[in-house]
Amino acid sequence: MSDFERLVTPIPGPRSKELATRLSATESRGVTFLGDEFPVFWQSASGATVSDVDGNRYLDLSAAFGVAATGHANPAVARAIAQQGEQLPHAMGDVHPSDVKVRLLERLCALAPMKDAKAYLCTNGSDSIEFALKTALLATGRPNVLAFSGSYHGLSTGALEVTGIEKFRTPFIAQLRDETAFVPFPDRRDPAALTRSLEAIDDAFREHPSIGAAIVEPIQGRAGAVIPPEGFLHGLRRVCDAHERLLIVDEIFTGFGRTGALFASAAQNVEPDLLCVGKALANGFPFAATLGRDAVMDAWQPSTGEALHTSTYLGNPMGCSAALANLAEIERLTVVERARALEQRIGARIESLRQEAAVVDIRGSGALWGIECASGDTANRWVAGALQRGVIVLQSGVRGEALMLSPPLVIDNAQIDRALDLLVASIPR
Repeated sequence: MSDFERLVTPIPGPRSKELATRLSATESRGVTFLGDEFPVFWQSASGATVSDVDGNRYLDLSAAFGVAATGHANPAVARAIAQQGEQLPHAMGDVHPSDVKVRLLERLCALAPMKDAKAYLCTNGSDSIEFALKTALLATGRPNVLAFSGSYHGLSTGALEVTGIEKFRTPFIAQLRDETAFVPFPDRRDPAALTRSLEAIDDAFREHPSIGAAIVEPIQGRAGAVIPPEGFLHGLRRVCDAHERLLIVDEIFTGFGRTGALFASAAQNVEPDLLCVGKALANGFPFAATLGRDAVMDAWQPSTGEALHTSTYLGNPMGCSAALANLAEIERLTVVERARALEQRIGARIESLRQEAAVVDIRGSGALWGIECASGDTANRWVAGALQRGVIVLQSGVRGEALMLSPPLVIDNAQIDRALDLLVASIPR
């Protein structure tokens, strides 16, 4: 069997179309996009390939939102989940925890890019952000936050408050505090953008003493893999320190090897006060965490019998086992080094696309790349065309104007070359 794409029906196939009809009758509107060309319904996946319910196989340049860093259905992670499920699938995470919870906390704190770290475990990135925001309030006594235009931190109410993409905020603005100070995320193509952004941050801190922290993505993922100018994260850290504000770094997308470093902030020698991680942490099991400096995390008072921020599935044993197995796989498979190699290979292959009228910009770090298009319609047609050829790629960007490439970090050279050839052949003209 080939490790490449295999298409045996029109895309989407008849079974996918049938499931789309059933889905539309049962799922709330506003969730899954249903159209003539989307979606295909997944049935199985392995490594860097995905198979749908009609027997079609695709090369995956999405890693399912960046989750499958060590490959879809990684055998070691799958075994860990199954074995833990047979032994203890659930415990009482903040009352009577499992032993595996302790082992994972120890492992995460050892990997954390800050000294004397402590951690909070949860089930998704939004909850990781919520915990970080609450921690910042307790640690500083200041309720408000500085964030960046184009940022994406999740869609729960607290996370949405600091998300800088208006299409997500506008329908729910009446429920938001709307007190976040948004400043421009600097565009590396503008030589003056770095200075302007840092000055805007400094001004915001001076004008709004109620701001206790800044929250930032080292690379803006949902906005289309937007990479700031060199020195931005250092400058932000410096301004935060000068004004005694905390720095929350959101590495839910960039963490665990995606950019060619275990953490993008650590690669730049920037130490966050709080670090949010998720997605690739457990390679498919819903799991996330917030890591923080001991002095900041200790703003939470010891529990007196009832946790002030928790959930039923906090520290779920299967999630802890999945994360421990996946962290071991990240090391065994040397995915950090592989991401650095993919940076060179992807960049060399798609650089020629700059000559295309449909392409405005190409940017990337490690195995996270954005191709900015002339319009959202162009990006949409490109994503649909790639799917027709057997490649799964995500549309992103504040206005849907970009393609985001974030393949599994275990994708081999032949697979990535084939996927990129098909992607280039799919460009709308």
